[in-house]
Amino acid sequence: QLFAQFIPNCVSYDPTFHYEVAVIVHEGMRRMFQEQENVFFYLTAMNENYSHPAMPQGAEEGILKGLYRLREAAKPKGGKKAPRVQLMGSGTILNEVIAAAELLKDDFDVVADVWSATSFNELTRDGQDVERWNRLHPEAEPRVSHVERCLADTEGPVIAASDYMKAFAEQIRPYVPRAYKVLGTDGFGRSDSREALRRHFEVDRHHVVVAALKALADEGTVPVSRVTKAIRQYEIDADKPNPVRA
Repeated sequence: QLFAQFIPNCVSYDPTFHYEVAVIVHEGMRRMFQEQENVFFYLTAMNENYSHPAMPQGAEEGILKGLYRLREAAKPKGGKKAPRVQLMGSGTILNEVIAAAELLKDDFDVVADVWSATSFNELTRDGQDVERWNRLHPEAEPRVSHVERCLADTEGPVIAASDYMKAFAEQIRPYVPRAYKVLGTDGFGRSDSREALRRHFEVDRHHVVVAALKALADEGTVPVSRVTKAIRQYEIDADKPNPVRA
């Protein structure tokens, strides 16, 4: 995916669900064959088995732009205000992000909106295009990137996870309007189960939970002791070698 970003006419996506693939392929056929645009589409898909939900109503535009809200957290019962975070996942890691949202709710009373990031590359290009337009039209009403529009009515820090290097999701940092934490698989390639590898590279559901709680603690929304509780509860070895160097 990072290599795909180097090619200007390569439109790349990292979808999770079948309906995302369908929407992207349909758009690729329209642009490449019907409109005869000088572009080509690149999709990554994995052989992991999991359930595929129905497409949320009105998700097509967000799928093609690179980001849409898959699940909005339900409001706590009794009108009680709870800490809130925004969780993003790209590709099959999105299933771990969905599971992390459930753990945050059940174990720590934190609510999480879940976002499917179908293309950090397209989000980056959109943000760069908006920046350029605003720079060259200083007296016009500023345009807003798709990432900023998506997050405008949300609360809490943003956590992004992918099965790629952190640099993949880091690309959109300039367009995230508040605290932004990224998890990725930086380090040497290894041969093991997908579950073990995600735990080794610290991108699985438990590490997403810890990252979310730490971000909330950094802004004073939850006590830092909750982060320690999560590390102990999920049996995370805080002193193991950093996978980037191990």
